[in-house]
This record gives sequence, structure tokens and C-alpha cells, in this order.
Amino acid sequence: MNEVVETLRKIEQNYKLFQQQQFSFVRALEHSREEAHDLVRPVSSITQVQCYKDHHCYNATDRRVLNMFISICNDLRSLCQKLETVHPGDSVSNGLLEKCKVLLNDSNDFTAIRATYPHGVVNYLSLEEARHRYGGVVSLIPIVIDSMSEWIAYMKRHVLYKVSRGHGMSKKETPISQTPSAVHLAAPTSISNKHTVQLQEKDFQTYLAENQRPQQKAPWRPPGKHPF
Repeated sequence: MNEVVETLRKIEQNYKLFQQQQFSFVRALEHSREEAHDLVRPVSSITQVQCYKDHHCYNATDRRVLNMFISICNDLRSLCQKLETVHPGDSVSNGLLEKCKVLLNDSNDFTAIRATYPHGVVNYLSLEEARHRYGGVVSLIPIVIDSMSEWIAYMKRHVLYKVSRGHGMSKKETPISQTPSAVHLAAPTSISNKHTVQLQEKDFQTYLAENQRPQQKAPWRPPGKHPF
């Protein structure tokens, strides 16, 4: 998990550098679309950006910034594959992972996605650019990074915590094997108590026999008549 967190942190640093060059990125796309005579349709997939870079980009600065976008997408895709091996997860974490995999698919159409607050990437575009050209392509990376950050936070808070807690419970429950000895000890104790009661009854009878007073006889009276 620590390796995953560190990898995502490095990707975020690279994205911050790329984000500072968003204007150059949009201009590079604009130049490539002009060269490709493809000014009607919006930029809708990673494959389209790759095609612009490979076949319709003749400016070193444009090529560099387009390559930066593709490189970050590849790094995110590799991290996504690594996340699958960290832990099986549950329905929530698997849903976040599946979302990232779909977004990072080379042919996935991302024209409809938009990064919202706290991301301001769409706000840096003109209304026409945001709606019909570049709103989706500038939103792709921040949305995927947010989903991966959410995946890591969820795994730490829920799944991995439950696993560690389960190991702790199993360690506490191991002394159960000692319970049979307690059962064996209980039987002799009950026998001993019964024997003690019998001895106490015997001692009590002996005590009564030794301390019982003989019945007193009536005092002697001379023969004759007595009023009573």
C-alpha cells in the first residue's frame, strides 16, 4: 500500500506541472486538429490525442506537451493495474477501480465528463472550448486521480482495517484450547465439595452425641400420698 501511495504522489506532482501548461496543451491540440483537418469533432479519446501527436504534430513544444498528457495517462493505467493486486477489496473499492479502468481505456469517449470543484481546469477554457472541444480531455486526469485517491482512502479506512482487526481477534481467541482443562478441574471440585458436606454432617452428629445432655429424672420423694 505504501508503494501505491508513493506512486500516486509522483503522478500528482507530474500532473501539477502539466496543469501549469494547460494553455500550451490546448493550443497544441488546436494546431494538430488544424493539420489533420479535424476541426469539427471534439477531442474525445486518448487514441485521438496519440494520433495527433504521431501524425499531425510538427512543433517540438506541441509534441512535448501532448506527450506529457499521454505519459501521465499511461502511468495512471499502470497504477490502476497495480491496485488490483494490492487487495481484492469489496464492491465499493472495485467500483472505483473499474471507473478508472474505463476512463483510461484508449478508445473510451470522455467528451461528456467534466472535472468540478476544487478543480478549475474547465474554467480556464472559453465557453466554446469547454462545451464542444476540450472540456472532456482536460477533465480526464484530475477525475482519475481523485478516484484513485478515494480508492486508497477507502481501503485504509474500511477493508484493510477489518483485515487487521480480524487477525487481532483470532490471536485473542487462541487460548480456547485451555478450556478442556477447566472442565476436568470442575469435576474433582464438585466431588470434593460433596465429600466435605458428608464429613460436616458426620461431625455434626458426633457433636450432638457428645454434647447431648441426659434427660433429668424427677427428684426422689418418700412414699406416701402427695397432693401432686
